[in-house]
Amino acid sequence: MLLCCRSGSGTVMATTASARSLPRPWTSPHRRPAPASARRWRCSAVTWEAEAKEKKTATVQSKAGDALEVCRVVNGMWQVSGASWGRAAPAAAVDAMLAYADGGLATFDMADICKDHLLLLDQASASHVCTRSRPLVQCFILHQILHVLTKPRTRPKGQEHLIPPTLASRARARSSGASARAMSSSSAAHTFSPAPPALPVPQRARPARCSGFVGPAVESASPGARAVTLSSSRGGADSSLPICRVLNGMWQTSGGWGRIDRADAVDAMLAYADNGLSTFDMADHYGPAEDLYGMFINRVRRERPAEMLEEVKGLTKWVPPPVKMTRSYVEENINRSRKRMDVAALDMLQFHWWDYSNPGYLDALKHMTDLKEEGKIKTVALTNFDTERLQIILENGIPIVSNQVQHSIVDMRPQKKMAELCQLTGVKLITYGTVMGGLLSEKFLDTNVSIPFAGPPLNTPSLQKYKRMVDAWGGWSLFQALLQTLKKVSLKHGVPISSVAVRYILNQTSVAGSMVGVRLGLSEHIRDTNAILSLELDEEDMGSIAEASSRGRNLMDIIGDCGDEYRA
Repeated sequence: MLLCCRSGSGTVMATTASARSLPRPWTSPHRRPAPASARRWRCSAVTWEAEAKEKKTATVQSKAGDALEVCRVVNGMWQVSGASWGRAAPAAAVDAMLAYADGGLATFDMADICKDHLLLLDQASASHVCTRSRPLVQCFILHQILHVLTKPRTRPKGQEHLIPPTLASRARARSSGASARAMSSSSAAHTFSPAPPALPVPQRARPARCSGFVGPAVESASPGARAVTLSSSRGGADSSLPICRVLNGMWQTSGGWGRIDRADAVDAMLAYADNGLSTFDMADHYGPAEDLYGMFINRVRRERPAEMLEEVKGLTKWVPPPVKMTRSYVEENINRSRKRMDVAALDMLQFHWWDYSNPGYLDALKHMTDLKEEGKIKTVALTNFDTERLQIILENGIPIVSNQVQHSIVDMRPQKKMAELCQLTGVKLITYGTVMGGLLSEKFLDTNVSIPFAGPPLNTPSLQKYKRMVDAWGGWSLFQALLQTLKKVSLKHGVPISSVAVRYILNQTSVAGSMVGVRLGLSEHIRDTNAILSLELDEEDMGSIAEASSRGRNLMDIIGDCGDEYRA
């Protein structure tokens, strides 16, 4: 068997099991395979030791002389990347790694898209040095730096929207850090090529205004208003951004919800914008999301009026690993998003940080503020920061306009502490998970998903994630009672349950906008989404929903403050 992984430069690393069991080289189904004499493995001149057939280890070697001896059975560590396999306690995981190494299975395979891998490896290596006499545990770090235009990457289910992207600079930082300490002394250091350059920006002609255009946003957050302006008192007049109160969330382009056709996706984005839903939320690790936005904004430039170009907004996120935040590192990553989105300045950059014990998030935000002053970012924002850290950031003079957090009728944590600080400082909340991946809909009313095949399948990462929230809040029976309450309100107003769920959160303190996920080119819900913006819930509606919500547990006591679910 041949185990291969592709690096950013297109080379392949491999381990061998048996020469006679090597698979055929990959060929396109549309092209006749080359003759046997002409077939070549796309490897960096991998050579094999003849005796590897009978040994537990094999040596891979390049023409340059770099060589690495690995176990022929490799311990795969993908399963520590998310809750789909169960939560891994770090101490128990390290003990298990040592047990594998003691048994002669000393090669571990991981990737930089999970923040726990290198931490576990670092701890295992330290323990091995102290208590074992055999060589250090070997590892492969499979830095899959593939251009997003050719192969969108998927993420472990339930964590796709927060796992940091695998960038060349990140690979270099890690290869010189924890992973280098765990390498065998005989292992050669790998180098990584930068990601392929972005496509050049063509100059576009702009034709006449289209008939479907919806006019400029109203700068108001009153019931029925389509838009709200986010601003910071610390950043001056240039620290403001008008956005639609219902944002098109693009997490669903990252894989797990169905194959995205790029041309169809861009057409769908134009349809949303033509109907007034002109704010798109994405991240640097949402598969091709930023590239799709770049294609979309070019279509807007050449096919829509200049007024619409002013209304369209693209909000992205940066989710780096907790490494040293230098000016050059921050700027390199911001420039990458600017190129992918094909904009001179990012409308909003929302920043996430994994480890509060590392104060590097303040350094990163200060560099981002400098880049804002230089015109590369229009507004600086946060995602999944808790109340304590938000206050620290504001006290350091960072012009934050918003914090994107999980907020729904089931998850009311932002109203416990965060909303009060936001009221005092003017920071607004942008919410995600507001329809809980579709759980807050007629589709799941009067169903029992605990019985296999008895209800709709929980077959997307978002449904699986928010089902766990329902379980923490109170369980499926209590959730059914909530859906019954929402159904009564929805029938009263002639709108779907999902519209009522989003409107309820938009009415909460300090909430500027709420996310509704879009499956671009696969399905659309423009009519239902626009119904949210015209829906007005009266006091009776708000009271009945609040009462149904309060029957569940207080997730603040179970999970913690906003964003703590990613740091527990």
